Amino acid sequence: MKIQVLQENLAKAISTCSRFASSRVQLPVLANILLKITKSKFSVAATNLEMSISISIGAKIEKEGQITVPARVLNDLISNLSAGTVDLEVEKENLKIKSLSFESSLSGMNASDFPLIPEEVGVDVLKIPSKEILDALICTLFAVSSDETRPVLTGVLMIVKDSNLTMVATDGFRLSQKKISIGKVKEEKKIILPKSSLVELSRLTSDEDIQFSFKKSEKQVVFGLTDIVLGSRIIEGEFPDFERIIPKETKIKVNLDREEFLRGVKLASVFARDAANVVKLAVVKDSVVVSAEGTQGSQKTKVEAKIDENGKTDSEEFVIAFNYRFLEEFLNAIKGDEVQIEFSDPNAPALFLDPKDTNFLHIIMPVRLQA
Repeated sequence: MKIQVLQENLAKAISTCSRFASSRVQLPVLANILLKITKSKFSVAATNLEMSISISIGAKIEKEGQITVPARVLNDLISNLSAGTVDLEVEKENLKIKSLSFESSLSGMNASDFPLIPEEVGVDVLKIPSKEILDALICTLFAVSSDETRPVLTGVLMIVKDSNLTMVATDGFRLSQKKISIGKVKEEKKIILPKSSLVELSRLTSDEDIQFSFKKSEKQVVFGLTDIVLGSRIIEGEFPDFERIIPKETKIKVNLDREEFLRGVKLASVFARDAANVVKLAVVKDSVVVSAEGTQGSQKTKVEAKIDENGKTDSEEFVIAFNYRFLEEFLNAIKGDEVQIEFSDPNAPALFLDPKDTNFLHIIMPVRLQA
């Protein structure tokens, strides 16, 4: 194996691959990056068995071959080299690295020990604009559970059906759903992908379309961008029947300025932090009062609101409580200037909407207040 490659291109690819390398003691090769050269392509790759990445880099190829070398060491070396060309050559199981004023020999491992990972997207590919995928991930990833005892909730459900890609996430206390129009599809699909893989996908997105294919026999999904192939295992199991908890009818609809409501929630959080994170929302006349009480004091913030004609009357007061973190994370995820909240009962799930995005909905379970 012998090639010449630009330091800046190699450093960027190695830095990205390093995030996918693993430190599992039982499989030392997973801590390595695979450098692979064919007649027409030079690629670097890494995997932790949950997800993998393969990146193609332009290079002057002199001799084919492959080797795996420690990701951390290789990244530290290449990232600190001066800009310009770098020569890479394999002698037995050592990688020789040379630049204008630098020379190194790095011990590696046989590439035959490296797991097989996807190097191309394959057939039956869906194409989705990167911006739409990124928007959907922003709207859903924050609602994914971190509870490893329920693996299906630690990922995002992706449903391909009726010309839409629907992405759903829930942690049992809240739920996010975002739909993307993708045109006609040959086959309906339903899979759950780990949050970690989707976070990496969001970091790799650019202005191009993302190619997406599901390899059922290998229980993995493959995403393709220019010169990058990202593979992810799927999470096996049955996702909860999320449609059952989406409110079909609501009694009160409230429209608020997003920035003003977010400010009210942040002010309430000052005292809510030492009171189980609970903030109250009281719908009164033409406003919503956001309040919290803690051991060090209390506060109230009045936020002007538009309340529908079937909602409140002057003599009524509707009070409901939520975890302030859930409210904050929803408000930070939407892009519109306004937020719509729909209530039916103080102990029933509330529906949170962005009026400018009809393809997105969010549900938050309230906190029960003591009588």
